[in-house]
Amino acid sequence: MILANYIIWYEIGGADMIYEMTVQFRVLDMKKGLWWYETLLNKKPDFIPHEGFAEWELITGCWLQLAKGSPSIGSGPIRLGVPDLEQERERLITELKITPFDIHTRKEVPVKWATFSDPWGNRIGYFEYIDEHEKETQIKKVIKNKLRR
Repeated sequence: MILANYIIWYEIGGADMIYEMTVQFRVLDMKKGLWWYETLLNKKPDFIPHEGFAEWELITGCWLQLAKGSPSIGSGPIRLGVPDLEQERERLITELKITPFDIHTRKEVPVKWATFSDPWGNRIGYFEYIDEHEKETQIKKVIKNKLRR
């Protein structure tokens, strides 16, 4: 079965096809980091293979990894699409005590966005489609992919 899956994978895209993605953030205090990211993402990690490491599958095939270690200050941001940016900003300010941050727009950009930092300096952002139809279309794609699993 594994060989058959590999052959199908090779036939539809070969080695050039990207089918999964990971992004890793490092934190000095893993216990606090787990709590912070569980609160940020509203869920427990999907996978904890060993001490000092956790992963959340944010959408199908896209993983956020949290590892104990020295943060890479100034890297990022990773931006996550949310249905209501203002509501998420208020939740983060209340629950995680994040310093209030601005929401940005530009006439030629179809989303509004905001960027903030975790307590270790990792840059994270949220974005929201401005056009409601586009937002619904993107959300439906994600739901459709989840239902296929």
